[in-house]
Amino acid sequence: MNNYDFRFNPELLSTFLAVAEAGRVSAAAKSLHISQPSVTSHIRQLEEALGVQLFKRSVKGVELTAKGQKFHDKAKQIFSLINNAVQDIEGGHEPKGKLMIAASTTIADYVLPSLLSDFKKRYPLVQVSLRVQNTEEVLDLVREEHAPLGLVEGHARAASVHLEPFLEDELVLVVPSAWVPSIRKTPDILNYPLLMREPGSGTRSIIEREFKKRNISIKNFKEVVEMGSAGAIKSAVAAELGVSFLSRISVQNEMALGKITTVPLPDLKMIRMFRWALPSGGLSPSAQEFYRFASGLQTRS
Repeated sequence: MNNYDFRFNPELLSTFLAVAEAGRVSAAAKSLHISQPSVTSHIRQLEEALGVQLFKRSVKGVELTAKGQKFHDKAKQIFSLINNAVQDIEGGHEPKGKLMIAASTTIADYVLPSLLSDFKKRYPLVQVSLRVQNTEEVLDLVREEHAPLGLVEGHARAASVHLEPFLEDELVLVVPSAWVPSIRKTPDILNYPLLMREPGSGTRSIIEREFKKRNISIKNFKEVVEMGSAGAIKSAVAAELGVSFLSRISVQNEMALGKITTVPLPDLKMIRMFRWALPSGGLSPSAQEFYRFASGLQTRS
């Protein structure tokens, strides 16, 4: 076999990626404009060629196996490289037009600015706008096709929206610097007011779920104060109004200035995943370009 032979027809990769991203054979068939039996046949051919099972199948749809996820990550890189090569030699086909991205607050404030800047430098003809909402509202925008794609936190599944991992994050306990000596373990935080985002926030849903696993209710706290943004919460913590759990990436500046600090709680570790919120019917060209660009950037970082 020479260096340019493949075990399988490379065209099967597009079907594989479509199924992985849609989570259902029917949705993948619709986005590819081919029949469902053809999609099923393509996946079977690919699995037989590789000698591994790529998907777990159920009445709810399909999801990647561990080996399928590994293959998926590499397949995305391959398509990204091919797309970049095409872009390099077809300057006249540079993406253009409008692209509206919906994102939950933490992602919009602390992840997307640099990513959008890099994207605009590469594709200056694309007019980007950012819609900032809480997680539930972003999912509604994508579900109702008011936004071509979104980025959310706190959910692993959502009706009529395909969720795909984007970037891992950690929620950390944030407290005023003066309070550190008095907080050593989880029960200690119950003596202070808890500052939280509003219902519908992805951050709040993660906190409540982790509390529930440990038989903790927000009613156990001295007081609960709801606030509409991470920025407001950080300012309130700095003013010694209470404690909170916030994204580690969102508190770096305030920690560097000594306004607030984090306290590790060995028995309360909150790891979450930022996720793509993708429509079931496939992506528009500009949305597809941003998805590939951002996914490739995260893979390389």
